[in-house]
This record gives sequence, C-alpha cells and structure tokens, in this order.
Amino acid sequence: MTDPSPAKGTSTGTADAAAGKPLDLSESVAGEEDPGAAIELPAAAPGRADQPADRVGSTTGGTPDLSQNGTSTSHHYTAQILWQRDGRDFAGNRYSRRHLMRFDGGAQVTGSSSPHVVPLPHSDPAGVDPEEAFVASLSSCHMLWFLSIAANGGYCVDRYTDNAQGVMARNAAGKIAMTRVTLRPEVVFSGGKQPTREQLDELHHKAHEECFIANSVTTEVRCEPVHPE
Repeated sequence: MTDPSPAKGTSTGTADAAAGKPLDLSESVAGEEDPGAAIELPAAAPGRADQPADRVGSTTGGTPDLSQNGTSTSHHYTAQILWQRDGRDFAGNRYSRRHLMRFDGGAQVTGSSSPHVVPLPHSDPAGVDPEEAFVASLSSCHMLWFLSIAANGGYCVDRYTDNAQGVMARNAAGKIAMTRVTLRPEVVFSGGKQPTREQLDELHHKAHEECFIANSVTTEVRCEPVHPE
C-alpha cells in the first residue's frame, strides 16, 4: 500500500507562539507591531455540559442511544471560535490568522491557518490549523472506539499511539480537499489475552466502521496498524 505524502513539517515558532501557551489575542504577529488593543473575551460557549442528563451517552462505552421513548433525538456539540483584527491591515490581507478555539469543557486551543496555506508571519506555526484538527479528529474518534471495543472483548490496552497523516489534494470534483487520511496506530496490550495479527486488524476494522467522524466524511480513511515484531 502506498504511503501518503509526508505530514506537514515542523516550523520554528516565535516566542509569543510557544506551544501550549493560552492564546493572547493582544499579542503581535512576528515581525509586525500590534496597533490594536485586546478586547475582553466573551464567556465560554455552552456545550454538552448544559445538555439534559437524559441526553448524555452511556459511560460504559458503545453506541449512544439516539432514541428517547420511541422518538428520535440527537446530541449537540459546540465550539467557539474567536478572532480579532487588532488594528491590522485587513483590506491589504496583512492580518494575523491566529485565533482562539474554546470547547465546552473549558479547553482553549490556539488556532491558525497552516503556514503552507498562508505564509508567515500571518500564520502562527504553533497554532492548530484546520487540516491538523481534521486529521486529529479522525484519529481520536477511531482510538476511542478501538479502546471501547477492545475492553468489551476482554483485552487490556496499556498504550495507544497513532502517527496519523493527511493528504490535501484535488478531489474528483477538482476542489482542494483532504482526500486521504492514514492512521498508523500502535497498541500495547498487557495481561494474558493478547490479540493475534488478525484479531488486531479486526478490532481496528470494527472501530473504523463505528467511528462517527469517519462516517461523516467523504475522505478516504486508511488504517495501517503497526504490528508487533
């Protein structure tokens, strides 16, 4: 099977874009002065924590029950995205793409365009770009289903690592899109029950079939498990 193109290379960030540092939208982009002032961030967006208790999925894993008393229902997921111009030249396209992504549990993540799409200094190389978030979403969803299925199958997973990669290219419609994502999970089990190569592949196949995100996209999703020597 042909491997996808190499993942985005690591770029050297600026001092004000250190990984893990909460986003301060008053900070300037590297090489530019910031003529604007910071504004007070709005309250975090409401999310799943505000949903009625009877809409929360099972804590024991498995497919959530999307029916209630015979009536179809659904789950709602939210994200709050905040960007500020901070006085920069918007009409001249010289504004920072750095922004803030806030989630219902309180997590805050620095977002940005990819430096491959918008060159520095207008992108923040330390920020999470939409393409990376897309790949991570598929990888995370697959992992969560894998862990649930493995636990229900009597296995004990100690560690799960996935070096996932995405390829952006023109699709059949001629549009630039994330055309392929390849997951390369490496799983460490403990205990007396160890899966064979075939059983491991089947666990990943079942996880892929159940993954909500994989079921939501037209991107080709490949899974190439790393098998123990």
